[in-house]
Amino acid sequence: MKKLFLLFTLFISAVGFSQNEQLAGYYYERSDFEKAKLSYEELLQTAPQNMQYFLRIVDCCQQLKQYDDANKLLKERFAKYNQGALLVELGYNAHLQQDEVQAKSFYDQAIERVNKSTREVYSVANSFEQKSLLEYAVKAYDTVTFVQPNYKFDYQKALLYGQMGNMELMINTLLDANFENPDNSNLIKSQLARYLFDESDTSFSDNLRKALILRVQKTQDVFWNQYLSWFYVQQREYGKAFIQEKAIYKRNPQSLGTIVSLAQQSILEEDLDTAVEILSYITENTTDLALLIQADTYLIKMKIDVAKQNDYPAIDLDLEALLAKYEITPFTLSLQLIQAHFVAFNLANPEKARAIIDTALKLQLNNYQIAQAKMELADIMLYDEKFNQALLYYSQVELDLKNDVVAHEASLKAAKTSYFKADFKWALKQFKELKAANTQLIANDALEYYLLINDNTVADSTQTALKEFAKGDYLQYQNRSEAAIAQFQSILKQFKGQEIEAISLLRLGTIFEKNKQYDLALSQYQNIISNHADGIYSDEALYFSAEIYNKKLNEPEKAKPLYEKIIFNHEDSIYFVEARKAFRKLRGDTNL
Repeated sequence: MKKLFLLFTLFISAVGFSQNEQLAGYYYERSDFEKAKLSYEELLQTAPQNMQYFLRIVDCCQQLKQYDDANKLLKERFAKYNQGALLVELGYNAHLQQDEVQAKSFYDQAIERVNKSTREVYSVANSFEQKSLLEYAVKAYDTVTFVQPNYKFDYQKALLYGQMGNMELMINTLLDANFENPDNSNLIKSQLARYLFDESDTSFSDNLRKALILRVQKTQDVFWNQYLSWFYVQQREYGKAFIQEKAIYKRNPQSLGTIVSLAQQSILEEDLDTAVEILSYITENTTDLALLIQADTYLIKMKIDVAKQNDYPAIDLDLEALLAKYEITPFTLSLQLIQAHFVAFNLANPEKARAIIDTALKLQLNNYQIAQAKMELADIMLYDEKFNQALLYYSQVELDLKNDVVAHEASLKAAKTSYFKADFKWALKQFKELKAANTQLIANDALEYYLLINDNTVADSTQTALKEFAKGDYLQYQNRSEAAIAQFQSILKQFKGQEIEAISLLRLGTIFEKNKQYDLALSQYQNIISNHADGIYSDEALYFSAEIYNKKLNEPEKAKPLYEKIIFNHEDSIYFVEARKAFRKLRGDTNL
């Protein structure tokens, strides 16, 4: 009982202490320095060695212009604890009283202190930095390095150079430090990346580019080729990154792993010409079966993504040739699934597609591969209007790979199947649960459908418009774009001015965009921007329009104001971050 009582007492004390600390912080943040000072004095009595509480008291005195009190407190604490950082605080207190001679005296004492006691360099340099005395902070680090040459503070000094505005010196210091200690690459690259995205003009990226190119030219060390490749990836210049990766591979032809990763990034960023060039290079420079299959899989997928109907026979032959070359084995499952999907969704032959999957499922597959095959089979069943069978296979994937991303994807597809069937009550329940999914893409997709069903059910309890809209979505799912366009255009005529109008315009826009009919797509998006500016789809219309102007039509000046509207009017948009990046890049600076 005594132990329980003691624990309870300690718990109550800790809670009370935490509340007092929050109260002191509250007063301090509100600039109520009299109350903040009293609160921190009480806290300091319970924790006399707490430097933060003490410095807050000193700051409160200074804010209240009680400089003599601050000076007395600092001298007493220095006499008691003998901490070098307090010399910086004494100097700053003298500076606030415009006694620069006295201030310099204390600052010099602090530098002399680290000369004799090198272990205090971090606290002293940090105090200088907190007071924006950056040159003194650099001097503190240099002083220790002079005394102990083995001590390196290049990273800390580089950040100080950055704060001082000397970006060139910052870059060179960081690069030299990284070369000397490659284990720090992640830390240093993350710092450089922060400046690449946040610096107020293009000078930082220009300086970094020049510094890296000079190092590549002066030395034969692949370290700098790797660094320059990393830089080009940050700038999304994948073709230039590939040049560096080829140079690295020629000198050290052990692995194509980084080149494969670069191809994947190029595909994600829709730099397809570079991706094709990289993948072709991989196929020419490896005999590794897994890599060959992976490269050919990416290449055929890209062909399918941009294909028109008259390209289908040639692609069908290419798929047959690839599977004849690599054979029907577990290693070629990805190609088999691509073939099945193509046969169903592009050649409109779901029966043959199911036969391809059935053959695949007879192979010695692992659980993950079985789930992938079943997922594709479910997709084909859904295409063929076999809704219940599709739901059955999606459910099997959910059970087979519980809590996996693939299981969540199966859940989302099952919810969409219910939606296509016009079983909106059940679909709404599933989408509501999936809004909290760990995978952002699934959560965003689920949220979109949840809002679609919910909003249009409130607006129309008979769900007539929603049923017609679901038919259009299903036609789009079946890759029947002309029929889907006709369906959505019919909805716009039938339900003009109703809740369903904005999302119907958005769907039409995305179909036209996919078909490369950019003028028609922009027309739909503009209708949303002009007539549904207060709706939930205006940010998407702005972003999609901006992306067309920026990436498809090469008209950046038309894209800029659209990105800007997202930044200033749609801060909660899922496109906010990407819009800001694109806007900064187009404007030539990164400080909004």
